[in-house]
Amino acid sequence: MSAPEVKRLGILLFDGVEELDAVGPWEVLSWWTANFPDDGYVATLFSVDGGPVTCAKGMTIVPQHSADDVGPLEVLLHPGGRGTRPQVEDPAHLDRVRAWRRDVPLMTSVCTGSLVYAAAGLLTDRPATTYHGQLDTLAQLDPSIEVRRDDRYVDSGDVITSAGVSAGIDMAFHLVVRLVGVERARQVRRGIQYDPEPPV
Repeated sequence: MSAPEVKRLGILLFDGVEELDAVGPWEVLSWWTANFPDDGYVATLFSVDGGPVTCAKGMTIVPQHSADDVGPLEVLLHPGGRGTRPQVEDPAHLDRVRAWRRDVPLMTSVCTGSLVYAAAGLLTDRPATTYHGQLDTLAQLDPSIEVRRDDRYVDSGDVITSAGVSAGIDMAFHLVVRLVGVERARQVRRGIQYDPEPPV
């Protein structure tokens, strides 16, 4: 009897990605999949060409895969950051996002990653959110979007968008709840000791 196929959760990396947009969800998803492999998921990092990326504040991350060899994805997470500014106007990247949309069951974004989704037409007639400083831009990119200005994340079925930076952590916990259940998400939350009580 063959082992069940592992489902991949892919986080896209690119130059100018906001560090916590990618690393926050990575902490949640990688801790979960490493500690509960029987759930059948694995988290992975990839960039378009497989090469290292320089993040918005100078951190360098070496992905595990390129877009060509990452394999089929169950979930794709597109972070935000200043690197999304050129992506919104890059026909090749927007075509790539549309191709992923056709193949990937669940598309998610953090921060201004949702601007890329909007530019690619993924958010038409959907509720969505983004970084608080870019909410008007989201509305301008596609006036049909129902912009949720106060939500940490917005689940519209096969697309989930989240607000900026740290909101991606909350969205990742929501993913665990959706894919496995509340109890598992609570175990992961305890595992990474995520008990937010802002000190200021």
